[in-house]
Amino acid sequence: MREGFGLSFWCFAGFAFCAGLVCYLVLGASAFATVISEDFERLTGTLARVAAAQVVAGFVWVLLSRERLLTLVGPDNAHRGVIVATAAGIITPGGPASAFALLAVLASARVDRGVLVAYITSWALLGAQRIVVWDLPLMGAEFSAIRFLVCVPLPVVAGMIARRLPLALIPKTATRSAPKSQP
Repeated sequence: MREGFGLSFWCFAGFAFCAGLVCYLVLGASAFATVISEDFERLTGTLARVAAAQVVAGFVWVLLSRERLLTLVGPDNAHRGVIVATAAGIITPGGPASAFALLAVLASARVDRGVLVAYITSWALLGAQRIVVWDLPLMGAEFSAIRFLVCVPLPVVAGMIARRLPLALIPKTATRSAPKSQP
């Protein structure tokens, strides 16, 4: 329970409670009820997407051969792994629930940290869904093309820098210790 609900969760929960209290006191009970109703609808829609992303990540975890994955993006193929991760980040659909679920699968397979950084940087900067949904309609084709071309090298550079950093990558699940037995 402590690991699942850390300090950041409780800080956010405290802030949300205070904001809700201010809403109730300033705008009244009807506005508060409306906001709670809208938030519940948004929560149910989000939970469905998160659940679907977790199922897809589980399928990827089961279907993807660790050996094949490591030959494709492992430390022996430094440059190719970062480039493949960049391309995968571009075509990964959906929001953070799908991207970070796949990132966790890759981390659990013990791929190189440069690959992880390149993947998530590429997804955040170059995601095709972001270009189609936001860039093209709001900024136009010329801006979208320029932004894409300028950002293409960034995930590769970030991945190569991440490889050189003298830090160890330890997935959160690997740091958990076995529960202590009670006497």
